[in-house]
Amino acid sequence: MSPVFLLVHGWGFDASFWTPLRDALAGTDSIAWDLGFHGSLSCPPPPAGRPVIAVGHSYGLLWLLEKRPVAWQSLVSINGFPRFAAGGDFPEGVPPRLLDRMIARFGEAPEAVYRDFMIRCGVADPSRADLDPKALADGLNALRHWDARSRMADLGPADLVLAGRADPIVPEGLTKAGFSGQDIFWHESGHLLPLEAPEWCAARLRRLHGGLFGGEPARHGAGWN
Repeated sequence: MSPVFLLVHGWGFDASFWTPLRDALAGTDSIAWDLGFHGSLSCPPPPAGRPVIAVGHSYGLLWLLEKRPVAWQSLVSINGFPRFAAGGDFPEGVPPRLLDRMIARFGEAPEAVYRDFMIRCGVADPSRADLDPKALADGLNALRHWDARSRMADLGPADLVLAGRADPIVPEGLTKAGFSGQDIFWHESGHLLPLEAPEWCAARLRRLHGGLFGGEPARHGAGWN
């Protein structure tokens, strides 16, 4: 049975983030979840019996590993990471003090923190009037504290890792450390590959879609711990 792509966006975005990539994937089935950063939480279940290719962008990959909301057959990272903040055994991560400052400032000026982050990502016009401060704050705390490296090790490595050499949010060293020993496909663009290079992403996803499945069981079940 043909697989379906399950697309999960990064911090501060919504399901519409995936529109260019879904257009480039015309002819394949996909579901774009919305994590509610703009007040529209929506995570409809994939069609029963269909293999799932879970695709996480940035924070979306970390969220998928931490939450494990469905059983997936294949995992894809786009500008993603299994851990974001640096630690004693992960010096390549983002310095925690930077995230702590962002979290503290968010409590006073959430719109400004959101806007500054979006501009840094490369969004030309980040103005939004529908922010959900609690969902955004929870996401920032997750970026600061979650470490899903052991969970990814238990599940097996991502089947496809796409990254940007000019990514201002996820530096090359962080990507290489998070996916040590794995093949990484690099694009010269930045943090928003599904927007900046949708056809490039789609070509690699189509290759995975067409060649990966041979009747194998899903790698893990929903609610796996």
